[in-house]
Order: sequence, then structure tokens, then C-alpha cells
Amino acid sequence: MKIFINVDKNKELAVSTKEKFEKTCNKLNINICDNPLKADIICSIGGDGTFLESSRLSEGRPIIGINCGTLGYLTDVNPNDIEKAMKDIKNNKYYVEDRMMLDGEIIKENGEIIQIPPALNDIAISKNTFGVVRFDTIVDDKLINSYTADGIIICTPTGSTAYNLSCGGPIVDPTAHIITITPIAPHTVLNRSVVLSDNSIVEIKITELRNQTLSYVLYDGRPIEVKTGDTIRIYKSKRITKIIKLNWQSFIENIRKKIH
Repeated sequence: MKIFINVDKNKELAVSTKEKFEKTCNKLNINICDNPLKADIICSIGGDGTFLESSRLSEGRPIIGINCGTLGYLTDVNPNDIEKAMKDIKNNKYYVEDRMMLDGEIIKENGEIIQIPPALNDIAISKNTFGVVRFDTIVDDKLINSYTADGIIICTPTGSTAYNLSCGGPIVDPTAHIITITPIAPHTVLNRSVVLSDNSIVEIKITELRNQTLSYVLYDGRPIEVKTGDTIRIYKSKRITKIIKLNWQSFIENIRKKIH
């Protein structure tokens, strides 16, 4: 078995946990490689942000998350439990949970297409600290609403407990097959989330950026600037993220544990 380690180098705890993890792997005769595409498993050491990065590196390989962050919705293993976790993985005492991802593209007014990298949590349209964004939200070629707002979030079930939750969106079972749309501080009566089939194609057409506002597409928090006239098309990805689970826990139990 070969493992690639992706670590948050900006966190002291994550760096020291990586050293502990390497020693444990050496003790258990588990090989560590420096290329994620040659690994059998990806180990993500850090918080949920590091895990999101790991999901893009994994190319469908299972990921084990060691939590050196705060809540850790995606990272289940405590640094103190590394040896037990790795023994269980080596002995195939785990299961894998498949999570859907989103793909997207930015269609410029001149026809140029910019691909948006796959996102495990969400693809959002947001702005800088002043002004507002005006945009049309279109689902399967049908207009839902024209918004004046700070932005909008298109998220997977996994992403429901991230940016979506802080903007008042619903909490969704992460293994569900849906896409959720949640506007960010909309200046409209329709300020509720909309839940769609995962076969839906969502388009956000930016019609106006007021007061020299800058607007961005954020894929799992990473920005790409967009302009008036751009259309952002978002849909279910063919890729999935495989998350290694060592102890079965229901969605409801996990939510209760994290909230309290």
C-alpha cells in the first residue's frame, strides 16, 4: 500500500502530526510516495480546507482525513488515534463513502470558455467588500429569478455544512443526490434556498456589477474573477470524492456531535 500525504504546512500541529504519521507508517511497513497519482490512498492532514485540496489531488483515490483544524466535518481521525486508524486501514477495516462533486465553466461574452476545477463543497459567485452583483439564475434553461445580492452558492450535499450553512441554507445528508442553490444577502423577497435534482444544470448570468464591484467565482473558496456579461455554468461532475470512514456514524449523530 502506498500513501501520499497532503499537509497544511501553515499549521504547526499539522506539520508535527505529519511527522507522527510518517513514523507510524514506517512502523507498520506502509510506503509513503511523493506523487498522488502513484498512491493507493491520500492522507489529508489539516482542516477541511486541506481536505478540499486533497479531493482535487485524489483523482478518485480514497482519502483519509486527520483533523488538525476546528470542527472537521470532513476529517474524522484525531491525531492521537493515528496508529489505530492506520492498522484498521491496513487490515481493511474501513468503508468508503462516495461524495458527489461539481464541475463548472465560465463562458465569456466573446465565447471564450474557462474551465472551473472540480469542487467538493461548492461553486459560489461572490463580490468584494462594497457594491452588489446583479445576476440571473437559470436552471435547465428556465429562469428562476433575477437577483441583486452579494452573490449565490451552488453546493453539493457535502458543502451544505460549509458556506451554505452560514448563509442560511439547509443541512443535507452528504450522501444525497441533489444540488442546492442559496442566495447570499439577496435584496429580494425570494431569499430562500432552492433544492434541485443532481441532473440539473445551473447557469448564473452576471448582468451588472454596481459601483465598480469586483466579482469572483469561488470553487471551494479559490477565486477566479468574472465580469459583467459572463455566464457561469455549473453541473454535477463525473468525478467523485471517496472518503475513508473507520467508524460508522449516522448523519444525524454526526451533526449533533458537531453542533454541540
